[in-house]
Amino acid sequence: MADKKVTVDGSSNPDGPWLGDACSLVDAFRAGDRSPVEELQATLDAIEASDLNCFSFLDPERALAAAESADLSKPFGGVPVGIKELEQVEGWPDTGGSLVFKDRIATVTSESTRRFVVDGGANPVGLTTASEFGGLNVSVTKLNGVTHNPWRHGRTVGGSSSGSAAAVAGGLVSIANGGDGGGSIRIPAGYTGLFGMKGTFGRLSRGPHAFSRPGTVVMGCLARSVRDAARHFDVCAGVDHRDPTSLPNPGGWERDLGSSDLKGRKVAILPSIAGVRLEPGVEDEVRAQAAKLVEITGMEVVDLRLGLPNLAAQWAMGNLSTLLAELDRRWPSCAAELTDEIALGLTLAQACYNLNLAAVAESQRLQANEAMATAFDQVDYIISATNPGPAFAAEATTSSPTATFLDSAKASRAARVAFRGVMGSVRIGNGAFPRLSNRLVELVVERVPDLVTMGGLTIISNIYGNPAVSIPAGTVDGLPIGLQVLAPHHRDAELFDIGHAFEREVGWPLVAPGVSARTLAPV
Repeated sequence: MADKKVTVDGSSNPDGPWLGDACSLVDAFRAGDRSPVEELQATLDAIEASDLNCFSFLDPERALAAAESADLSKPFGGVPVGIKELEQVEGWPDTGGSLVFKDRIATVTSESTRRFVVDGGANPVGLTTASEFGGLNVSVTKLNGVTHNPWRHGRTVGGSSSGSAAAVAGGLVSIANGGDGGGSIRIPAGYTGLFGMKGTFGRLSRGPHAFSRPGTVVMGCLARSVRDAARHFDVCAGVDHRDPTSLPNPGGWERDLGSSDLKGRKVAILPSIAGVRLEPGVEDEVRAQAAKLVEITGMEVVDLRLGLPNLAAQWAMGNLSTLLAELDRRWPSCAAELTDEIALGLTLAQACYNLNLAAVAESQRLQANEAMATAFDQVDYIISATNPGPAFAAEATTSSPTATFLDSAKASRAARVAFRGVMGSVRIGNGAFPRLSNRLVELVVERVPDLVTMGGLTIISNIYGNPAVSIPAGTVDGLPIGLQVLAPHHRDAELFDIGHAFEREVGWPLVAPGVSARTLAPV
């Protein structure tokens, strides 16, 4: 059978899942061109045949019952979707992507997921893979193994919304939800050629269990089109009394697409921010794609100096407190079940984190806030790369091709024991020399810059809380590159419109090239 050409409306793939966006699938349902039951079966068949390893759990019976009773009047009525496994769905596994909680079952449904399913009518088929507790920007865990990039098998999807990105770009479902606490929507979107929007902090609820820290997580989705992401905001945004940081939903996100007057808006093009080193070819591609965007919108390019501290390491140390709260008395006896990097990170944090390190982190945060505020006093938008390079090896835990001292620390049980011993000594030394901890963290970053490089371009918008979006924009070495656009707080709609303008005039593949032939088309 000849390979079918992928088109926007998905009609060229009648034997497999819809290859257009979710909105066009809803239109097809309403027109009677496709049915929710047929679409679900095509989706399940494709997931079974896929080698992407992007679903950790499936519930066909529940999905079939939902397909049979789908309310097509709802915004996502009958659309099969993936739910990131870090989100809770009552009655489904609640593993956190970790062996530690492999048998835990959710007793509640997270609010943003509830709205997606109940208010939006989406039909969840199962849970998509994620990095353990969302702690790494890669797509590998001890629980689920390796999730692969549909653009090139053997390459990473990034994280933590790994499986959601792979499933959408891989042609298995047309939309899947995700969360972004340091880049976890934008990073995988950039690696897989998808549209990834992180709204202003509080835009979508983190309830019902909204920790006060890290205070950076924003829920969202991995989408093939701008209108899909905008419709997701229409359905899922809004106040939740169990999340005191949640914002009112003004509505009209999809309806008002294209209504912003972007002509004359000031934009700075800074391919790299926070001192992140870009890989060869990335800066040239970012500048070329940014030039197209500027020409399309009529924005005015201005020079801008943006001095940002790279505070990913100090920030991450303190945020591990929520993980310790979740592990409770299981730590440290559960260390062998954790991803090595998570276990080592907890050990390092317990040894190093003290009042002095907290003070350094808070001082850096204030510096970053001031730098961002000063920048947005001068420009409306900042354009950068989403990731420092294209997708690297899927099995890797950092983008570094060379071994680091952390690789040595996790090389064997004896090495891990020795590392914990050294960290125990550091913890004792902190009592006498409290500034030792921050110096040690700085040394780690100097020796292993890739620990903070991957999220170094995205994390500032989580810490400052402003909206940021990754727009599919070109390739390097045949792999997608994301064009990241940052805007001031509460100007999310303008980012949708920027993405909409680029999508309309330049466009991007809705699924990875060759998906229909490799994953979906009958052999």
